[in-house]
Amino acid sequence: MTTRAKEADLKKKAVRKMNEKARLSNIAFVSIAGTTQRQIGSFTLDPQILLPVDMSQGSSPLSSAELSWEAIVAGALKVLAWDPENPHTDYYRRFVLAVKPDIRQEFTHLGILKARDGDAELAIEIFRALEGLFPDDAATLLNLALVYEERARQHEKRESEAGAEEYLALAFEAYKSALAADPTEPTIHYNLAYFYLHQRSFEKAREHLQVFIKTGSDQKRLAEARRIVKEIDTQGLMDGLFKKAFDAVRMGKEKEGMGYIEEFIASRPDFQNAWFLLGWAHRRLGEYAEGKEAFLKALSFGAPHTDLLNELAICLMEIGELAESRARLLEALALEPENTKVISNLGIVALKSGNLEESRGFFRTVLEYDPEDRIAAKYLESLSEKKIK
Repeated sequence: MTTRAKEADLKKKAVRKMNEKARLSNIAFVSIAGTTQRQIGSFTLDPQILLPVDMSQGSSPLSSAELSWEAIVAGALKVLAWDPENPHTDYYRRFVLAVKPDIRQEFTHLGILKARDGDAELAIEIFRALEGLFPDDAATLLNLALVYEERARQHEKRESEAGAEEYLALAFEAYKSALAADPTEPTIHYNLAYFYLHQRSFEKAREHLQVFIKTGSDQKRLAEARRIVKEIDTQGLMDGLFKKAFDAVRMGKEKEGMGYIEEFIASRPDFQNAWFLLGWAHRRLGEYAEGKEAFLKALSFGAPHTDLLNELAICLMEIGELAESRARLLEALALEPENTKVISNLGIVALKSGNLEESRGFFRTVLEYDPEDRIAAKYLESLSEKKIK
């Protein structure tokens, strides 16, 4: 890593820490010196240590007699989640476990439920609090990695590359911690392999799939792992050119990436992912006609998938082929009915076609699935105010 890259990384981490501390704005620290209760089971309260109270729970920081244990537990959990370097984390940890000894099972279930409901931010806070309570629990760290990945996907759907990269970096750190906590757990290797597949790091993905094949017991997952390893081996996915191409395009060096991928295609002209990557590079450069041809070539070498159809639709949209763009987006939507990126693009195609009411409907649907989608909100606001004719 270069000096400039290291400085940028340190700056990102500093900003991340500031953002995490900002999540404690509703926390007040209070003294319990005036209370008579000193014992909770085997745990002894220390009146010299201020306790954090979550003010969003409706507590008053001025009256220790009226404080609820629920508000204090909530405050302690937030500190454990967002301020792990607090000097009293061990005390807060023991306090929470004394008040709520069954919290691991309860919060794990709640975190998974929130993640499934699409509330990734709350799920992240829950699993970070559990990490603070049980620092070496591999299952908690794995759940945290998975929900970070989900948050990254949400950013990717909004085409927020910076946000996606931030959460992918956090997911990677959580995976490393999970492996350090339990290097032999098959489920960690299986999910980490898919993480690497998403990054097009096929060599690393293959390495973790091989570990899962040796140690796992889930027959369905074992069959899938063997299929992917075979595909990696037979399609030459461990070729360094493909990885170089993907990394270059992702980092905004499209021309460099195209050089690598064209060299790769010369030896593997029937590889769908290579043509997709070439089309992606063209699309990012605004070369939509060339992107269209590359994506169509990719379609000729394999089954359609959502990202491929969506990228092709963008190129078709930009060169004015709106009917075909809409058809490709509807095809993608049939594969993933809740993909907000696809629905948003359907809204843009409808807008360009002059179908304003249909466009509003698509953007409203996006916001129903993802209320944080700023692009859909901006389009809907413009349409509502009739700024766009």
